[in-house]
Amino acid sequence: MTLLDDDGVRAALEGLPGWSGDPSAITRTVEAPDFSTGIRIVDDVAAAAEAADHHPDIDIRWTKVTFTLATHSEGGVTQKDVDLAGTITEIADRHGARG
Repeated sequence: MTLLDDDGVRAALEGLPGWSGDPSAITRTVEAPDFSTGIRIVDDVAAAAEAADHHPDIDIRWTKVTFTLATHSEGGVTQKDVDLAGTITEIADRHGARG
């Protein structure tokens, strides 16, 4: 798996609204309408992550959920992270999250 360099991450983030980062990791915080919806977002992301065999770091703070992606075995951001970020964005949007 190929690590993305600064330019690769920058280009990938252009297509991922709300995401930021660098070659070490990308991250996004979303705000759910309420706590229960935040947990449903995490549940749906967990199912997608299992299906992709690629798992984000997740931090839940009431209605705010932060996702951090890096391919730990490769030491930074790869296309797997970009793909999962797109899936997380779709899930968050579907649940009405902002951010």
